[in-house]
Amino acid sequence: MFPQRLDSTLAYAIAKAMMDGFNRHYRLFRTESARAKHRFETRDWRGQQRAQRERIEFYDLRVKECVMRLMKEFGADEQPMEVWEQVKLHYIGLLVNHHQPELAETFFNSVTTKILQRAYFQNDFIFVRPAVSTEYIENEEPSARPTYRCYYPTAETMQAEALLMLQDFDLRVPFEDLGRDAELVLNAMKRHFDHVKLRANFQFQVLSGLFFRNKGAYVVGKIINGFQEVPFALPILHNTDGKLVVDAALFGEDDLLILFSFARAYFMVDMEIPSAYVQFLRSMMPRKPRAEFYNALGLAKQGKTLFYRDFLFHMRHSTDKFRIAPGIKGMVMLVFDLPSFPFVFKVIKDFYPPQKETTREQIRGKYLLVKQHDRVGRMADTLEFSEVGFPRDRFTDELIAEIQKYAPSQLEISDRDGDGTTEVVLKHCYIERRMIPLNIYLQEAFDALQTHAKDPAATAQLERAVVEYGNAIKDLVAANIFPGDMLWKNFGITRHGKVVFYDYDEIEYITDCHFRRVPQPRNEEDEMSGEVWYTVHKHDVFPETFGPFLLGNPVVREVFMKHHADLLDAAFWQSHKERIAAGHVFDVFPYESERRFLSHALA
Repeated sequence: MFPQRLDSTLAYAIAKAMMDGFNRHYRLFRTESARAKHRFETRDWRGQQRAQRERIEFYDLRVKECVMRLMKEFGADEQPMEVWEQVKLHYIGLLVNHHQPELAETFFNSVTTKILQRAYFQNDFIFVRPAVSTEYIENEEPSARPTYRCYYPTAETMQAEALLMLQDFDLRVPFEDLGRDAELVLNAMKRHFDHVKLRANFQFQVLSGLFFRNKGAYVVGKIINGFQEVPFALPILHNTDGKLVVDAALFGEDDLLILFSFARAYFMVDMEIPSAYVQFLRSMMPRKPRAEFYNALGLAKQGKTLFYRDFLFHMRHSTDKFRIAPGIKGMVMLVFDLPSFPFVFKVIKDFYPPQKETTREQIRGKYLLVKQHDRVGRMADTLEFSEVGFPRDRFTDELIAEIQKYAPSQLEISDRDGDGTTEVVLKHCYIERRMIPLNIYLQEAFDALQTHAKDPAATAQLERAVVEYGNAIKDLVAANIFPGDMLWKNFGITRHGKVVFYDYDEIEYITDCHFRRVPQPRNEEDEMSGEVWYTVHKHDVFPETFGPFLLGNPVVREVFMKHHADLLDAAFWQSHKERIAAGHVFDVFPYESERRFLSHALA
C-alpha cells in the first residue's frame, strides 16, 4: 500500500493528467467548430461535411490518448481503489471555476471505465450524478464575449437594432442587401409583438455564436416583451453571386424543434460555455430534453450521459416492462421498448435470412455512416451503448425468449454486481426516438376510410403521409443516401408529422449505385417470365420496380404518382448522382419553401 502522502501526490498527478486530456479535447473541438465560420464564408461545403465527420471522432481519440498516457506514466490499471478515490476528489477540485465541468465529468467517466473493472462503474469512482453545478457559469475575462447579446429597440430604432443584430456576427462576406433583409426580419418579428404594447423589458436576446450546418448559418435568439417570449431563428445563406441573404424567419417552439431535430446533423457553433447555450436553448424549447441539446451541439457523449441519467431516473419512477416492440419484425434488428419511455432499443441479431447478405460489422458500419452524415431531417440519430444492464424483472418473458432465440451472443443474465439482483446485460444496442411506423400510420387511415369512405381527416392523413414519404426519399437523395429498403415499415412519423427513415442496414451512397432501366424483353418468353431474366450486378438499382412493392393500394398510388412519379424513373436518380459526383451540395431546408422571404438562386 502506498503511504498516504504518496497516494495523494500520485492521485493528483493522475487527476491532472485526465484534466489535461479533457482540456486538449475541448480545445480541438472548439477550434474545429470555430473554423466552420470560415468554411461558410468561403462556401467550402465539402470541407464543412468533412469537418463534421471528423469532429465526431475527436472524443474517442482523446479518450484513447488519455488512457494510454495514464497506463504508461502511472500504471493506472494497477493502482488500488484508495488511489482512485482520491483521484476523483482531486478531479472535483480541478472542476472549480472550470467552464465545461459537465463535459469534463463525462470525460473522466469515459477514461475511468476503460481502466477499471465493471464492478466499480456504479459506485464512487465515476460521476453517476454531477458534482459541480453548471448554473451561472460565465467567462469573466474582459475580452470574452458573453453567451448572448441583448438589443433594446425602441419604436424609432427597431430597424437599426435589427441591422446591428446581423452585423454583430462579423461575417466577412457582404450581404446582397442587408437593409432589405433587416426590414424583412423586422416585419416578420412584428407579427409577434406589433399588436401589443411594447413593455419596459422589450428586447431581442441573441446567442453570440452562429449555428452552422449544411450550407447555412443560423442566428438563434428570442424576442422578450413583458411576460411573452418568442423564440426565433434566422437562416443566412449564399446566393449564386456569392452574396449573403437572410432566407427566412422561423418563430416559436415548434419551428425551432424542427430546426434542432434529432433527425438532423449536429451544428457547429463556437461555445466557451456549452451549458449556458443549453440553458438558453432550453428556455425556448422546454419540452426538449437537455440530452438532445448537447447532441445537437455536437457534444454527443454528454448527450449520452444525460440520456442515461434520465433513463435511470425513469426506471426508478416506473413499473412497466420492456416488451417486443409492436409492428412488423425486422430481419436484421430485434426491437423492443418500454411503453412509458419514448425510445426504442435495437439489438443486431446473430443470424439473418439468406436474402440479407450482411454481417454485424457491416451493420454497425452503416449506423456509423449515418452518425457522421448530414441526416437532413430524414434519418434518426442513434445512441450506441455497450454492456448495458437492466433489472431482469422489468423484462417480459416473451422478450427474453426472443433475445435468446435471435441474439443469444448479445445477452447475459447474471448477478454480475454481486448484490443478489438478477440483471440483464446487453453487450451492444442502439437507442433511438420512438416514432409511429409509417405502415401503421397508413393502416390507421385505411381503417378509418373503410368505416367512412370519405372521412376528410383520414384522407388528409393518408395524403400527407404519402407526400412526406416521397419528400423524405428526395431529401435523402440530395444528401447522397440511397435507403435500400424503401418499404413503408422502415420509415416513421414524428410528432411534427415529418417522415423519418430508421432502418440503415441496406443504405448506400447514391454515388455508389448504378441506376438502370429494366431492359426491354428479348422475346415473349422473357416478357412472360416470373423471374428476372436480365443480368443484375451488385449496386444495380431499377427504380421502376419500386412500384409493385409500394403502391398496391390504389389511393396511395394515385397520391404518389401525382407528387412523386419521378422516383420511379432511373433518370431522376442518375441526374442527382451525376451532380453529387461533380461536387454539387444540394440545399435541404429545415423549413418549408413557402417560408422563404424571396426566391433567391442559391449557391
